Amino acid sequence: MRTPVSLLRGLRFRLTLSYLLLFSALLVFIGLGFRQRLKAQTEGDVQAVLDEEWGTAKGYLRIENYGPVWTVDVRDPEDAHIKDRLQQVLLLTDADGNKLLDSPTYDSIGTESLEDIRRTIALKEPETVVRKDASGTPYILKRGWMTDEHSNRYFFAIGRSLADSVKTVSVFTRDYFLSLLAIIPLTGLLGWLLAGRAIQPVNEVAQAAQKITGSNLSLQIPGRGAGDELDHLIESFNRMTSRLHESFEQIRRFSTDVSHELRTPLTAIRGQLEVALFTAQTPEQYRDAMVNALEDVEQLSSIVRALMLLSQAESGQLVLQKKALDLGDVAEDIVDQFQIPAEEKHVRLTARIEPGVVILADRTQVERLISNLLSNAVKYTPSGGTVQVRVRRDERKDWGRIEIEDAGVGIPEENLPHIFDRFYRVRNAETNLIQGLGLGLSFVAWIVKAHGGQIDVTSKVGSGTKFTVRLPAHADAAMHVAEDQPDPVEQRRS
Repeated sequence: MRTPVSLLRGLRFRLTLSYLLLFSALLVFIGLGFRQRLKAQTEGDVQAVLDEEWGTAKGYLRIENYGPVWTVDVRDPEDAHIKDRLQQVLLLTDADGNKLLDSPTYDSIGTESLEDIRRTIALKEPETVVRKDASGTPYILKRGWMTDEHSNRYFFAIGRSLADSVKTVSVFTRDYFLSLLAIIPLTGLLGWLLAGRAIQPVNEVAQAAQKITGSNLSLQIPGRGAGDELDHLIESFNRMTSRLHESFEQIRRFSTDVSHELRTPLTAIRGQLEVALFTAQTPEQYRDAMVNALEDVEQLSSIVRALMLLSQAESGQLVLQKKALDLGDVAEDIVDQFQIPAEEKHVRLTARIEPGVVILADRTQVERLISNLLSNAVKYTPSGGTVQVRVRRDERKDWGRIEIEDAGVGIPEENLPHIFDRFYRVRNAETNLIQGLGLGLSFVAWIVKAHGGQIDVTSKVGSGTKFTVRLPAHADAAMHVAEDQPDPVEQRRS
């Protein structure tokens, strides 16, 4: 049953909130930036006009002995307009602060102190200041000095109103931030819809996970083809379900195989004991029944030991102790051990060892690998046949290669894809059923896979079988192959 998620704690709400906060902060930042730029632009325009009027005023205004004089023709409307514009915000004083020329607007801004007047007169270049009148309207003032015909300095200042600039900035600020009251909710709605669409694959993964049971582990979620993180999540989920499906199938097959293999010796033991119980009359008959039962018990114990070891290997409990290993030395030791069984069967066992073939491997497991393959080769090679063991460097750099080839009964082609399966035993015309537990080649496949190697088998009925095992010499190579190469069993099946 699906547990309801609180709205405020839901991923969709948090994604929407994060998007909305980020977008809102971005809009506010952009608005403040444009406001500052607009303010600087409008004030810059006023400053440019003021600089132009400063030069015009100093060109039209002269200071003579009897006072300031405008050198404009008041009869000319344009000159009269210029004069009126220049006198809107204007102040002219002598060095002692006595006003020679001023305007009411300048008076409303505030009078200049004698200290400011003398400091300004002493400046090399005019200065610009911003002041407000009694109503709060800002004015930009340019203050400096001008001289009379005797080079005496006088304080001179003109100004321009910044009211239009302030109004423009104020209107922009009001309209922009009011528009945000409509934009942000719409953005939130859009973010909610986009977040819902973005997490839809996550919800599909969650719904698919809830449907998974032991009977439908093969369930797969179709990818979107976007190649993004969500597709990666879907791919990872599908791989996980595939691994779980494979594990469950392995457990199911293992249980089936174990029950089948244990049933045979248990049935035989029970049958022998029942026969002895109901029909045996002499101590010899009882003894024969007990001997046969003990043989079946020993077979049962062998199956259990082999299953425990294989289970530990496949579950990762059997840790490999890898180190540099001369593959030729190991193979030569195993061949020496099998010389006596081979001679008893009148089988010629030979070895061709190339020196210096060093691999990175667990010696115990490599010995088990060679022993299992060599045991099968000797067992199923008829009298007078040959078994050859060859160790050499593989065509790949830093790989070792071991080949075990016999002239035995061979394996039918239809059986080759299954020879690495647990409990699988090959039937053929000569033996009807090859003896053994059917676990030896399962161990071989696991050992090869654990070392990051490869195993191949070729066989022809009546001519013999050849196993080729390739093992890497370095850990990096083993890791690379373990990731890139398929399972030896699956590789044979395909």
